[in-house]
Amino acid sequence: MLVWAAVGWRKNVLSHNAVTRIRRIDPAPFTSIRIPRWRNDSPALAMTPLAMNVDFSQRCVLHTERMDWSDSPHPLVQRRMLERDGGEVARATSVVRYLPGAQFPQHTHDLGEEILVLDGVLRDGQGDYGPGTYLKNPPGSAHAPSSSDGCTLFVKLRHLEAHDTARVVVDTAHAPWRQGLVAGLTVLPLSESGTSHTAMVRWAPGTYFNPHRHYGGEEIFVVDGVFSDEHGHYPRGSWLRSPHLSQHQPYSREGCLIWVKTGHLPP
Repeated sequence: MLVWAAVGWRKNVLSHNAVTRIRRIDPAPFTSIRIPRWRNDSPALAMTPLAMNVDFSQRCVLHTERMDWSDSPHPLVQRRMLERDGGEVARATSVVRYLPGAQFPQHTHDLGEEILVLDGVLRDGQGDYGPGTYLKNPPGSAHAPSSSDGCTLFVKLRHLEAHDTARVVVDTAHAPWRQGLVAGLTVLPLSESGTSHTAMVRWAPGTYFNPHRHYGGEEIFVVDGVFSDEHGHYPRGSWLRSPHLSQHQPYSREGCLIWVKTGHLPP
C-alpha cells in the first residue's frame, strides 16, 4: 500500500496485475561480542562487519516476534536485526529493546536515525516519548537516549539523505489522521524528503485496497493487528521490504496498524 495513494495522491503508484517474485528471507547469522560496559572510545569493535538483507532487489519478510534477541555493546540493550550493512556503525534496521535503566552517552548520527516507540518510554534530553511516538533525527544530530523503565523501538539508522535536515517528532496517538482513498483506511503522514514518504496507516477490519505498484519500493512494519496481501498474512511485529516496481493488493480482515515508508529503495 503506497502511503500517498492512500490519501488520494497517486504520485508513485502504477496499477499492474502481475505478481512479484517473492523471496522469504530468514535472519542471517551474525557474530557479536558482548562487552561488560559501553565504551565511548571503541563501540565499533563490538561487531564484525555484516551484510544482512542488503539485496534490495529481493522481497524480504521477517516475523520479528519469532526472532531471538541478540546482545549489543551496551549490556542493557538488545536487538533483533532486520537488515544491516556494516559493523557497529552501520546502515541498519532493527527492533531494539532497552532494559530498565539503559542509557547511552551523547553520540552523533552522521546519516540520521528514525525511531518508532512500540512500548515504554524513551528519553533523550529533549523530551520523553511514549508508545506511538515517531522521531526523525536528521544527519549530524546528537542525543543521549535512555529509558528508566525500559522500552521497545523500531529503529532505522543511516538511511537519510544529507539534505533531509528537519527534526520530526509526532505523537501518533494524538495527532490528526486523514481519511484514506478507500473506506476504512486512515493515514497519518510523518515525514517526506525527495521521493521518500513515511506514514502510519490504520486499517479498519474488512478494508481492501486497490492493486498497485511501488516506484522506489515499500517497507512496512506491522505495529498491531494482521496485515495481508495475496502473498501472505503478516501479524504484529512483521517486517516487509518490497523492491522497486513491486506490486500487490493489500487488505486487512482483522484490522491493523502499520508504519510505512515508500520511494526510498534503489531501482
